[in-house]
Amino acid sequence: MAKTKETNKDVEDNKVLAAISYIFILCLIPLLTKKDSPYVQFHAKQGLILVVCWFIIWVVMIIPVLGWLVNFIGTILLVILSIMGIINALAGKKWELPYLGKYAEKINF
Repeated sequence: MAKTKETNKDVEDNKVLAAISYIFILCLIPLLTKKDSPYVQFHAKQGLILVVCWFIIWVVMIIPVLGWLVNFIGTILLVILSIMGIINALAGKKWELPYLGKYAEKINF
């Protein structure tokens, strides 16, 4: 029972930092400063995966036409995922990114 209270306190104290994790490169701030918070680390690792995806679609944009299409669609999807992540982090939920969340679990710092 005490562990639940600690977890709830962790969530309540760190909602804003968890939400910041989904704002592009700012994911590094909570990732490196709140190593003792499982809640923040969960969201920061997912934010880091989104940053990697941003870089990938930027590189793909070099390809004429097809790259531009991938960039356009990818940007829309990543913005939607970022907004959903922010909303869920502020709500105190551990929401796993579709398709990408499994890669975030593999990150160890």
